[in-house]
Amino acid sequence: MSDPATGVVAWESGPHIEARTTDLDYHRLPDEQVIGDSVPMVGERVLGDFAGVTVGVWEIEPSTSCDVEIDEVFVVLSGDATVQFEDGTPDLELGPGSVVHVRSGQKTRWIVRDTLRKIFIAAPAT
Repeated sequence: MSDPATGVVAWESGPHIEARTTDLDYHRLPDEQVIGDSVPMVGERVLGDFAGVTVGVWEIEPSTSCDVEIDEVFVVLSGDATVQFEDGTPDLELGPGSVVHVRSGQKTRWIVRDTLRKIFIAAPAT
């Protein structure tokens, strides 16, 4: 069921998806986030909203990129990457099963060695 005002599809009880293999909508990462020559494809599928947060699946191909994070918790399903933080937070080595919380405004560098797929739970942008 979608909200007529926003068009957002509500995430309701019922059939589940297989997050490791579900189809995603793909696009190239914006140039301003790319570090180096490899412009990766990024895929995303928003599953809906739950208790005021957005839940979805996200994927990125091997590459190096930068980002300014939103308040998010994610669980890595597959892949291999390192996340570096400008604020002195220790580097994170990501692999299947990693559970991470990034804070809104943190500036990061993602070094993705093997296509990374994660389930995310993201707070609304403020």
